[in-house]
Amino acid sequence: KTVRNKKTSYSASRLSDIDVPDNIRILTKINEFDRVLGGGLVLGSAVLLAGEPGIGKSTLLMQLCGKAADNYTVLYVSGEESKNQLKMRAERLGVAEAGVLVLCETDLDSVVNEYERVSPDVVIVDSVQTMVSASVDSFAGSPTQVRECSSQLITRAKADGCAIVLVGHVTKDGNIAGPKTLEHMVDAVLNFEGDRSQSHRIVRAIKNRYGSTNEIGVFEMTDVGLEEV
Repeated sequence: KTVRNKKTSYSASRLSDIDVPDNIRILTKINEFDRVLGGGLVLGSAVLLAGEPGIGKSTLLMQLCGKAADNYTVLYVSGEESKNQLKMRAERLGVAEAGVLVLCETDLDSVVNEYERVSPDVVIVDSVQTMVSASVDSFAGSPTQVRECSSQLITRAKADGCAIVLVGHVTKDGNIAGPKTLEHMVDAVLNFEGDRSQSHRIVRAIKNRYGSTNEIGVFEMTDVGLEEV
């Protein structure tokens, strides 16, 4: 298991004195996904995976969790499904025996408390539009809630060196739901595209601070999940 350095420094450092560890990236073992990211998830980074409801975002991320849990502590936070639903999907995908930690919760404070307790290397939040912060007097999915919840989660993950993936839905006109600032807050924005009546799916980076935006990942949706093409 990779041990992360959670000590946060608030003093300035010389660039020449900064040592980047060799294991700064987490290989998800899904080659198409790793390539789009530029070589895997970067510890301390925030990724937004956006796509239409039902396109397969949760399927892809559950498969990712199942593979990454072999070497890392993975926390899957779902605000849309129950634990039974998550287990049923994991069984269909063949990752039910993986050591993935699941939390079905929409209250941000509860999510943060569990995050601190388990100290994960990778966090999946599915979806950010379902999270609610008690400090904001607004409904779930509103621009202020999405901005506040995302900001708190990203800030904490970056301070701890944890890789966080936020799932975002898109509107009917193809734009990511929520405030436009959400795309500026994250390090990478990935679009998960495809026609639900067809089997093929594409992951495309439209922003990536740690890699190229010229790569795409191609998958085929099957009865047992997404297969790389």
